[in-house]
Amino acid sequence: MIEELLPPEAVGEEAFEDAPATTLFPEEAALLGRAVDKRRREFTTVRACARAAFARLGVAPAPLLPGERGAPTWPDGIVGSMTHCDGYRASAVARARDIQTIGIDAEPNGPLPDGVLEHVSRPEERAWLADLRAAEPGVHWDRLLFSAKESVYKAWFPLTRSWLDFEGASITVDPEAGTFTAALTVPPPQVDGRPLRGFTGRWLVRKGLILTAISVPHSPS
Repeated sequence: MIEELLPPEAVGEEAFEDAPATTLFPEEAALLGRAVDKRRREFTTVRACARAAFARLGVAPAPLLPGERGAPTWPDGIVGSMTHCDGYRASAVARARDIQTIGIDAEPNGPLPDGVLEHVSRPEERAWLADLRAAEPGVHWDRLLFSAKESVYKAWFPLTRSWLDFEGASITVDPEAGTFTAALTVPPPQVDGRPLRGFTGRWLVRKGLILTAISVPHSPS
């Protein structure tokens, strides 16, 4: 499913079950310490997805370790993103010469816990959420909003190396096209010689899951 949301230059791999035979690099295994089984399975399988995507790009397997603010450190010349939720793991990667940054997120297609929406949304977002809930109640639009903001942050951080909170982007969703836009509400940083004012992304709902993805090509010279 994840590859449906990516451009041709990117590669996505996903898993709906964990991969018990996957071997971690020693540096990765050392990070798990006394982690519970659920955490170990998520950590291991999502890295198996990433390395399967590497193979399709002709990139050698490499340890994927958390760096600044926990973001994964990718091999030189590679950009990527990883995500996991109950019943789903995925990774998307591309060569940095083709794509500037990627952000993906997966969530269950269920409502956000009570009280969360108010902390992750802006007033204008809550207005369109109400309209979409009434028009298409089979999609949990509040969770889709949350997922889109997670993808925004995952795409934003490698470009800026700075924090962006939930108020830092205003999301609008096109329910027919399966796309969303994120207008930044913070001063635009310079990226690739141009001000970064926002992102566009794609989404889908299938198999009880919500997936969102952003990929940013290089600006034309």
